[in-house]
Amino acid sequence: MVLPVLIIWLSLLADRVAGDPPNRYHPVAWLGRFIGWWGRPAVYPEKIRRFAGFFMGILTAVLFSLPFFILDFYLPVWAAIVAAPFLLKICLAWRCLEEHVANVENALSLDGDGRSEVGMLVSRDPDSLSEEEVLSAAYESMSENLTDSIVSPLFYYSLLGLGGAAFFRASNTMDAMLGYRDERIKIGWFPARLDDLLNFIPARLAGLSLVIWFAVKGSLGDARAVLKRDRKKRAGPNGGVTMSLIAGGCGIAFIKPGVYVVGDKKRSLKEAGADIRDAVRAATIISAVILSLVLLAAGGIVFRFLLCL
Repeated sequence: MVLPVLIIWLSLLADRVAGDPPNRYHPVAWLGRFIGWWGRPAVYPEKIRRFAGFFMGILTAVLFSLPFFILDFYLPVWAAIVAAPFLLKICLAWRCLEEHVANVENALSLDGDGRSEVGMLVSRDPDSLSEEEVLSAAYESMSENLTDSIVSPLFYYSLLGLGGAAFFRASNTMDAMLGYRDERIKIGWFPARLDDLLNFIPARLAGLSLVIWFAVKGSLGDARAVLKRDRKKRAGPNGGVTMSLIAGGCGIAFIKPGVYVVGDKKRSLKEAGADIRDAVRAATIISAVILSLVLLAAGGIVFRFLLCL
């Protein structure tokens, strides 16, 4: 179990140092183009759209993850040390997430308008948002994607190897593209439910990591209070966990106009930006430590069992 632990930390290092390649070279961008090809509701008669979403969703996840499973199984140790961190890095997006939020912040500071940048992060109409609401959309995306873009890929790598991380990334990408309550509701139903299921445990792991961080920072009471009160305001079973903990722990409010307010506005998002970023970074590291300890403990149990045979 030492090798998977090493690969987790090398993948995080590779992400921080190298970031993401341009879209034309990124396998997830190729995945997105494939989903865009089959994920057009108008292509299918309405009565078979749910089945089409189910069948093509499973097919897409299997096709994307299969090369990762094969490489994970056949790579010798020396090659895995070199290649596996970059293959796992394909399935997570820590630095990229921060860069998108930084682009919003920079656009606001330069010309007072980060709407075009925030439109890359969320589906809401950016033209109707105030400056605080633009920042809220950006930081909400960062808070929610702590699970989707970082902790879940690491969790499924720890559980099922590179293929598990790739299967999750395919599911999450399909949800991001198709899981909406518009004309895509039927074709996107299965990808959305699959994503909710796969994120359920990782979201709680990310939440535990945030609890540890805010306990160290001395704001755990506020984080827990907002978690208890507001976690269900966000649609779905997972996104509200990290959003509410970060809102409470950082003393801010996430606002989606006309839909929800998560947290209490004790200070502005502009003031709290560095603390939100620190919380996401800390939760990433803490989650990786927890997964590493679990892997090492599991390896120790297996080793002792083999000694007894």
